[in-house]
Amino acid sequence: MKPPFSILLIGLAFTLAACNSLQSLGQDVQSVGSAIERAAR
Repeated sequence: MKPPFSILLIGLAFTLAACNSLQSLGQDVQSVGSAIERAAR
């Protein structure tokens, strides 16, 4: 059974709140990408 769309939106809101803003979310993603690059070398 699929979860209702509203539950998914609430989960997304909590995820974004945990990162404080979309800008810091972008920085988090960038830092993960950089770590993966370093590990690949």
